[in-house]
Amino acid sequence: ISEDSEEVDNALLLSTLTRTQAEAVQRRIDSYTLSLRKRNKPPPRDVRDIFNSPIAQVNSERDFSVTPEHQRGAPKEEFFITDVAYCEQAVILLKQAKLPQNNTQRRKEDGTLPRVICPKCRLGVTHIQDLSHSDMKKVRQLALIDMTALSDLLELEVKRHKTGKRKIPESTLFGVPLATLLDNDLKMKPNTTIPLFMQALLTFLEKKGVDSEGILRVPGSQSRIKQLQQNLETNFYSGQVSWEEVSPNDAAALLKKFIRELPAPLLTAEYLNTFSAVRDITDLKQKLHMLNLLILLLPEPNRNTLKALLEFLSKVVSREKRNRMNLWAVATIMAPNLFLHKAVPSRLTEGAEKGQAEKAADVMRLLIRYQDLLWTIPNFLMSQVRKLNENSNRRYQFYDRRIKNLLRKIHTDSKDKPDKNNAEPHRTVKIQVGDLVSGTMDFQLNINARASDLLTQFQRQFLRSPDNGKGKIRRCGTAAMYFTVFCAGEHCLDPDTHLLDLYNSNPAGEWFIKLKPNSRAL
Repeated sequence: ISEDSEEVDNALLLSTLTRTQAEAVQRRIDSYTLSLRKRNKPPPRDVRDIFNSPIAQVNSERDFSVTPEHQRGAPKEEFFITDVAYCEQAVILLKQAKLPQNNTQRRKEDGTLPRVICPKCRLGVTHIQDLSHSDMKKVRQLALIDMTALSDLLELEVKRHKTGKRKIPESTLFGVPLATLLDNDLKMKPNTTIPLFMQALLTFLEKKGVDSEGILRVPGSQSRIKQLQQNLETNFYSGQVSWEEVSPNDAAALLKKFIRELPAPLLTAEYLNTFSAVRDITDLKQKLHMLNLLILLLPEPNRNTLKALLEFLSKVVSREKRNRMNLWAVATIMAPNLFLHKAVPSRLTEGAEKGQAEKAADVMRLLIRYQDLLWTIPNFLMSQVRKLNENSNRRYQFYDRRIKNLLRKIHTDSKDKPDKNNAEPHRTVKIQVGDLVSGTMDFQLNINARASDLLTQFQRQFLRSPDNGKGKIRRCGTAAMYFTVFCAGEHCLDPDTHLLDLYNSNPAGEWFIKLKPNSRAL
């Protein structure tokens, strides 16, 4: 699955898969086995295989009548369900013959994009930055399997490319690999998540450029842009660049050039074609399903940089009345910088370039509009990771005698505790708020108790007591609640998480409060 697969037991990983996910894995195993036996060119595809494909079966049986409701355009609201695996949702649509036709013309008006609502479950919403590095590796492995299964059902080609070797220019900013830039910047500013140069560009444009008419569209002066680039290459890290004299249009041109000249695409050479294939999916929710999985698969530097870029583009769109840049205009201008790259050569003919550019802009539009939704981890993946961790825990508990003794002690101590029928359960919460506050506190669980209630009790009990000064309250204002289980990393909880449901899903998990690290250094 990936270079990190040795860190996760493959048997445990397979035990968490749904039926459709497991079938996708089995198809890849069969294909790999066949390729070992036959190295020669595969035989032509049989015509019966074409007409027996899931999509073809559905299209042959479906009724092609269009209701007046469809003729009126896209619905105003869509529900985005994440409790069921995306590939399993596609199976249901196929069985019900509800895949939409691909004969409707896409409209460019921004208002045709509906509002997508994601119902919040009792365990809250998990954002990408809320999970530990070890659990994110498991999420990426499971997301790859679900994305592969979904691509099979939608008959999308997900052929991957490897980044070709390119000569790295003698430069400090432009044409330097993203990971290299970030590694160098981390030495200067720990905990930064995107290159410092891009941070500086985005910060300047957010202050001086978002209200400028035609920002991103109106080109800057080529001579000034070239001079500014040379100045930044020489003086950026020494802090001798005067941003007051920079034109917003010149800075916007440099932003696009920086993304365009990365040695590898921001969307990665491996997944760029799959991002592009999203434009051929007809159903909006399935487009978002695929984009959600692809974003989870991006390397962390690419994902954080893409998020910072999309947040800026969203701010540009929000000032449309001043800058005359609507969502479609921004997407059309920015799409070539992300979807066309020298490392992944295009096979398009001249006549097809315009149509493909419009479809790429459509995908770009979805990335900008629904970015808050796309940067969350679906509930079904969280359930699979939780099951994977629990199965791993049982294996460790079976082999580790010390843990068995600890569990026996816990079981003995629980006999002295009050009956659960007579009293609501309590949890002991560990507190690790820097050097200011440490210790433990008890919290009583009930059906309505949430993580925000626990943080409120913590502030009242520790930070507002007479022994603590007001300065400590201010300095501890970013305290957040974390939840961890044995052999797994930390998981920062949504404030709306219902704690009794969390307790019932994993009674052995540890709970603690600590300072939340900055998710983005801007």
